[in-house]
Amino acid sequence: MEETVEETRDVSGARGIPVPRGERPADAAVRYAQECHWDVVPGTRLVAGPGADSCSCGAARCPAPGAHPATEDWQAQATGSAVVARRLWEGDPYASVLLPTGRTFDTLDVPESAGFLALARMERLEVGLGPVTWTPDRRVHFFVLPGAAPRLPELVRRLGWAPVAPDLVGHGEGDYVLGPPTRVGSHGAVQWVRKPTASNRWLPEAEELVGALAYACGR
Repeated sequence: MEETVEETRDVSGARGIPVPRGERPADAAVRYAQECHWDVVPGTRLVAGPGADSCSCGAARCPAPGAHPATEDWQAQATGSAVVARRLWEGDPYASVLLPTGRTFDTLDVPESAGFLALARMERLEVGLGPVTWTPDRRVHFFVLPGAAPRLPELVRRLGWAPVAPDLVGHGEGDYVLGPPTRVGSHGAVQWVRKPTASNRWLPEAEELVGALAYACGR
């Protein structure tokens, strides 16, 4: 499905990220289940207010308005079926899209500046990359094969970095990431830096990316 681009915003200082227009979270969730074979589950949603949008969870100071699990059993509700996903979002097509990690993928999460630096370097070296997202809290998520998150400290240690590299975080089993076009309060929407396509369907091992990411985080 080709996206319509409304504008391009430079969040990295060197790379513009297209802002998709028109696709509802419900449609994106069905597409992820159908085309990518990812598990999806609806989260909370933004509620329009007179002053500012609030979160459907009702918390006055919600740290992630419209972008977190709506129920405690969200992991059990997650589905890889496009039919079930369509049903889950029927009641609220604008509920956020949560992508459980530790199932078909983990993500390696780094600050925006480090993420774009590492991405540029890996592209020059023609490293095989999977999908990559940018989130409004200025983080970049690299999708890798599942099982990476628990091994991340050891992978970093082998490279000679401190046991926990600066701001290099793994998201694995029991966790989730936000799928585009989920909006996070007034901060904006999660966006694809590298969209999931047939060419990057086969995800890289974490070992292939950790070196560049740890180096970029340590600069």
